[in-house]
Amino acid sequence: MEIVRKITQELAIVGQVTPEQLHDIANDGYKSILNLRFADEKDWWEDEQKQTEDLGLSYANIPIKFEELNPQISLEIFAVINQLPKPILIHCDNAIRSAAIVLLYIANKQGIEFDQVWEQNPKLFWF
Repeated sequence: MEIVRKITQELAIVGQVTPEQLHDIANDGYKSILNLRFADEKDWWEDEQKQTEDLGLSYANIPIKFEELNPQISLEIFAVINQLPKPILIHCDNAIRSAAIVLLYIANKQGIEFDQVWEQNPKLFWF
């Protein structure tokens, strides 16, 4: 599996996971998986939700494109993050979208507005 990057006690990011890695994820103590990928992306697997839930983990899929991130979409994702059991493993294809969402989520929790983060740190989000 790609390297899991634990950002906080509640949030970690990684690129695409495989069915074989789900047991390790569950054994590592994660309670939820948030998938930011679209079904038409390379290496998408149809029954990720079923296999995840069969292991007792919660699952959500909120497909986003990095270039379409905006305050409204971010707030919708934050609401799902707030509802999912923690810790959460957030994944996409290469962890770029996951990293952006987690950084925006942390900034939001600290009272920093989306536009403030986005405008003051544009290079932060262009990996």
